[in-house]
Amino acid sequence: MNPEAIIECVPNFSEGIDSNKVKQIVAAMQVDGVRLLDWSLDTAHNRSVVTIAGSPNAVVEAAVLAAGKAASLIDLTQQTGVHPRIGAADVIPFVPVSGISLAECAMLARQAGLQIWRRYGVPVYFYGAAATRPDRVQLEDVRRGQFEGLREASLRDAARRPDVGGPELHPTAGASAVGARSFLIAYNIYLDPEPGAPNAPDVSVARSIARDIRASNGGMHGVKAIGVIAQGRAQVSMNITDFRVTSMATVYAAVKQLAQRYGAVASDGELIGLIPEAAYEPDSDWLRQIPGFDPADKVLERRLNAPMRWPEP
Repeated sequence: MNPEAIIECVPNFSEGIDSNKVKQIVAAMQVDGVRLLDWSLDTAHNRSVVTIAGSPNAVVEAAVLAAGKAASLIDLTQQTGVHPRIGAADVIPFVPVSGISLAECAMLARQAGLQIWRRYGVPVYFYGAAATRPDRVQLEDVRRGQFEGLREASLRDAARRPDVGGPELHPTAGASAVGARSFLIAYNIYLDPEPGAPNAPDVSVARSIARDIRASNGGMHGVKAIGVIAQGRAQVSMNITDFRVTSMATVYAAVKQLAQRYGAVASDGELIGLIPEAAYEPDSDWLRQIPGFDPADKVLERRLNAPMRWPEP
């Protein structure tokens, strides 16, 4: 492996309300050779997302430590939120940045998953490029039924058992989906009523738009989408998995057009985590809709040169 290689890891944790817990999880990731690029709490989805980058072995160790800290702090039997989840450390993807291939990141994901099970007793499902089975490539297939459903399914259905550990899930921390993938952009758009409309659009409008645009329904390539209520407003919540084929501008234009068809307005947007430089489109409509967007903070390559300070645990 290239000694100068850099990988990114973007773990998602099932806690977005208690900032003290999230700070403890982030602080646990402070390992030599790892840079903190971004972390945020999403109270509406009760979820937090952290972005780190650095040398491969150091990033793997940081991710494993974070999974262990999350398992000790987050109890899924008490946790609720609109975002699908199966674990305290719900999703742990490894992403190649430079000097390393996706296949090598998949091997690192397998190593991380094994360590999460051995150290903390949290079973692991491998997804994306690290998947060991074709029915686990897509994250939504792994998370089908969420924690509550998977907790039962893993015991009665051999096809739903974890790749590492189990068959039972951890009683409070569930399971982690550990994988490798290319850059993914988490992008949400809120919906507002048309001028003069008596009522704000409800979640059914967001769900209809999501259904129309997502790839699995014959929509746009590389787009995953669901409709939810966040901050009391209808929202189209999306993951853009191939921005080079389906640009952010294209996604925004499609949501805007569909919103008009359903009697709504595509309003402010938000990014969860960072975007790569190649996806940054200055003066584009979709970026203008994101309040306070600053490329120094939200573009990966720029953040690498000016990482954040680690929080105190």
